[in-house]
Amino acid sequence: MKNNYSTILIAAALIIITAVLRIFSAEMFIPNVTPVAAVGLFGGAVIADKRLAYLLPLLAMFIADVYFTVFTSVKGFYGFEQTIVYAAMALVTFIGTKMGKVSGAKVIGYSLVASFLFFVVSNFGYFLAGWNGYSFAGLTKTYIDAIPFYKNSVVTDLVGSVALFGLYFAGKKVFAPQTQNA
Repeated sequence: MKNNYSTILIAAALIIITAVLRIFSAEMFIPNVTPVAAVGLFGGAVIADKRLAYLLPLLAMFIADVYFTVFTSVKGFYGFEQTIVYAAMALVTFIGTKMGKVSGAKVIGYSLVASFLFFVVSNFGYFLAGWNGYSFAGLTKTYIDAIPFYKNSVVTDLVGSVALFGLYFAGKKVFAPQTQNA
């Protein structure tokens, strides 16, 4: 029971912190400096209850979107392409579930893959919304316009993933029951 309580506390903290960082990033006009994908990857890899793992990044995004809608001029809910963004985040969590035994190299590699897949899928949703037209030129423009956002995402996802996994495993070592050798 204690383990479930700890997991819920960690999950709640991650959701709140991630939502606040996403809001702060938007309010400061620093796009995509939010470790939402890192939280999804971490949840997928570490949290045993996979429903909770998927809920972490999606609820953080949803809370921030509600905040944007209610308190700012930023569109929190902006159309069907947003469902593709949420699906892309669920895909990131799914990738985390396939990580297996966690290592530093895996965290970095999976973080890079997750950032790339999120970039490809979420921006394809933007293309499907027709913002740049429905041509190859429009598709190309969509991805080219998104490169600055991608750069921020990759860096934030890497830093966030290393921090989350590092803190988690360091905490496990610090708080692990000590055995005494006789």
